[in-house]
Amino acid sequence: MKCILFCENPYAFSILTPIRNQLIESGHTYIWYVSEDLKIEFPFKEEEYTTEISALTSFQSDAIFVPGNEVPSFIRGLKVQVFHGLAGEKKGHFRIRHYFDLYLTPGPYFTNRFLELSSKYKDFEVLETGWSKLDVFTENSDLYQKEKSILLEKNKAESILLYAPTFSPSLTSAPSAIQNIEKLAEDKHKLILLKFHDLMDITTVNRYKELANTISNIVFISDRNIIKYLLLADLMISDTSSVVYEFLLLNKPIITLNANSPKAAWENTKDFNNLVALVNKNLQFDPFEDERAKIIAQYHPYRDGESSKRMVKAVEKHILKNGVPEKRSLSIFRKYKNNKKYR
Repeated sequence: MKCILFCENPYAFSILTPIRNQLIESGHTYIWYVSEDLKIEFPFKEEEYTTEISALTSFQSDAIFVPGNEVPSFIRGLKVQVFHGLAGEKKGHFRIRHYFDLYLTPGPYFTNRFLELSSKYKDFEVLETGWSKLDVFTENSDLYQKEKSILLEKNKAESILLYAPTFSPSLTSAPSAIQNIEKLAEDKHKLILLKFHDLMDITTVNRYKELANTISNIVFISDRNIIKYLLLADLMISDTSSVVYEFLLLNKPIITLNANSPKAAWENTKDFNNLVALVNKNLQFDPFEDERAKIIAQYHPYRDGESSKRMVKAVEKHILKNGVPEKRSLSIFRKYKNNKKYR
């Protein structure tokens, strides 16, 4: 099987790397597509990759794994949606754009919604596999415990808090919460890690960098891969971000600031001035543990670290049964939009 790993955003690397590992293990051939502006950040430069869509056309792929919303419809291969987050309440998460032949879902909540949409549109299939990005949770569950102990001892801290807000201007808490984060840092027993999205407003980012430069127990994280810091943290502070669900799956407490979520299994507040008290309460009592268990069962019940294996197997079986599509049929509007972007 010849596959394309399709990367248009920095978050794609951590989602597609476990799939890449499984393709190697299964003896499949693959090529990375990396958009030109991601070329410097691409972690596998010794492997076959391209920044040219024309090279993908000549590659004659059997399958294209896509953690994004669009893919060139005219390239040969099964177009496979593998998702870039777990925030089902976000606008557009369940929007069908008709670019994909197969949706590989992370858990029953998503599977049931996409099966309903599949029955309506009748032009794609849905299979539940779990999400490849989270395989690393199983692989590295104990990897950072020594580093955590060193961090806590070095900073004379008792707990690690991770502030990881969304970048979306209409949803982010970052511009408004800076004074509350500063207030939280008055308790030197708490080490606060700041991890911002690549697309966060640069003015806001710089304000937090200045804060980290002046307060010893606030650390600004530049590393793009958030997984390590999810594993290190005892509690997360965020807002309407899909990373909340990734952290929730580690079964640790969360506080969100004015989050837009209909299924909250964590502490949500519209009053940012409550932050210090809520952090202390959730660290001490963890009042949402039972609710988290229910969400975990619906969003991502898999704990075996083999979601990427199931994803590759699902694609193999689909192609064996249905063959390889030469292209994806689109409406005139979608075709125009797709061609304008990729040709």
